[in-house]
Amino acid sequence: MKKIDFEAHFYTDEYLKTLSENSDYPRILELENEKRRRLWYAADVGQPFGDSLLNDLLDHGEERLKRMDAAGVDIQMLSLSAPGLEQLDPATGTSLAKESNNYLAEVIKRYPDRFMGYAALAPKNPDDAADELERAVKDLGFIGWNSHSNYGDSYLDDKRYLPILERAERLGVPIYLHPTVPAIPQLRTYGFALAGAPFGFGLETAMCLMRLIYSGVFDKCPGLKIILGHLGEVLPFLFKRIDWAYVRPFDPAARPNLLKKPSEYLKENVFVTTSGNYYEPAFMCTYEAMGIDRILLGTDYPYEDPDECMQFIEGLPLSQEDKNKIYSLNAGRLGIRT
Repeated sequence: MKKIDFEAHFYTDEYLKTLSENSDYPRILELENEKRRRLWYAADVGQPFGDSLLNDLLDHGEERLKRMDAAGVDIQMLSLSAPGLEQLDPATGTSLAKESNNYLAEVIKRYPDRFMGYAALAPKNPDDAADELERAVKDLGFIGWNSHSNYGDSYLDDKRYLPILERAERLGVPIYLHPTVPAIPQLRTYGFALAGAPFGFGLETAMCLMRLIYSGVFDKCPGLKIILGHLGEVLPFLFKRIDWAYVRPFDPAARPNLLKKPSEYLKENVFVTTSGNYYEPAFMCTYEAMGIDRILLGTDYPYEDPDECMQFIEGLPLSQEDKNKIYSLNAGRLGIRT
């Protein structure tokens, strides 16, 4: 049974150069006197970005394959890592998207049995981004788009981004909605500890998905598929609560203008991965709320330890059939064949 990792990340030298030379945010700053490096998402949030992490992101060859083999991962779905291109100026982002996608296509060509790819896009040029997604899928063989949870001044539910969502539905490919540091300033008060992976990442990504639901995009694009990491970014825990305004609005005029309950869109349009949330009660909540057919393998390499991920799944009280669904069988539900 192949094991397909839906969340693994990479950098390119050109992407690193762009972030290092960017005079605005996001940018990477290396303080030589202090021998430390930070990825600054904003003036008040810097993520530690040591040599080991950077080297792993820039490695797209034999060392990465050895790490995959050691963990038992057969295929990685590679995505350009946070902060992403969405907050760069549109011209720079559009150019870098093409360069990054072409680069990833060459990596996949060298190791066609080990890597697949998500497109990187610059959505603030929506028509160009939609065309680049189509090129990446049809010409480069990519499996979808990896987007981040905010674009600085906007979210994915903004009407200007609808052409990209419509194109993704038409192409039949999913969008992996990946966290980044929140645009919400109150979540940045205490730096990366509050804004980053421990809390703010998941909170804003959940909000982004809920905004998509309330925008009605899944009624306009019923075939659109979204992938969330980290066992659904806390949303499975909230299934009953998020339906409240629809089921019990008190005033019918206040009911959201949707064809279904919010939780129904989560069950029908959303898949989740195991990335970076190795807590059995959280998994069992997602398992019961979403169903096993909606859970995919994700290791969040190199930010998380893939060995820990695989050991966690193997230790879950699931049948081997259910584990095989996580490892690769559910990928077929997204039209992915290996």
